[in-house]
Amino acid sequence: MRYINVENLTFYYGEEPVLENISYHVDSGEFVILTGENGAAKSTLIRNTLGLLSPDEGVVTISKENYEGKPLSIGYIPQQISSFNAGFPSTVLELVQSGRYPRNRWFKKLTTLDHQHVEKALHSVGMWDMRKKRIGELSGGQKQRICLARVFATDPDLFILDEPTTGMDEKSRRDFYELLQHNAHEHHKAILMITHDHEDIKEYMDRHIHLVRKEDSEWRCFHMHS
Repeated sequence: MRYINVENLTFYYGEEPVLENISYHVDSGEFVILTGENGAAKSTLIRNTLGLLSPDEGVVTISKENYEGKPLSIGYIPQQISSFNAGFPSTVLELVQSGRYPRNRWFKKLTTLDHQHVEKALHSVGMWDMRKKRIGELSGGQKQRICLARVFATDPDLFILDEPTTGMDEKSRRDFYELLQHNAHEHHKAILMITHDHEDIKEYMDRHIHLVRKEDSEWRCFHMHS
């Protein structure tokens, strides 16, 4: 089932086209990576796709339903989300648990299923043993993992992850990719991930989308290859 469909998207910063005539899609059950040259184009494409920016041309369609016919849920991790300040008062466990609260129901008691999702999410990023630590005590890479765990705890249908493995060692990255592949193939999730690390990830991903600069133009115009 198609969760993201982008057709002929063009986006300008001022007079300059950063994205030009881009089309791509992501379906449930697949793990897709997005790579490309340095610069803002990859994150800009994600932000246009999510509606955080408005394209100048083209159509972006995000499915309203998941493959079971329920409302589609999205988990988005932007770049460098892990910049919590040292005084952030929450513990690791509290922050990840907060992903399980429905909107406007912060004081609802968490169910056994909620607690299971939280524990599984923390185990999945190797942070269960650190659950009682304060966020401010963690390293940058550990904070990044906690943010990933919080998104996993919400159990979204569509994961959109912008350079999520920053600060992870190779084993942690491979474990993470295996987890994403499992979520896509066994649980019908759709995963779109921006990464530089496309050599390590080849054995786990289903499809590779690559943004490139047009050769005949001085503008930063990008086209899509998959």
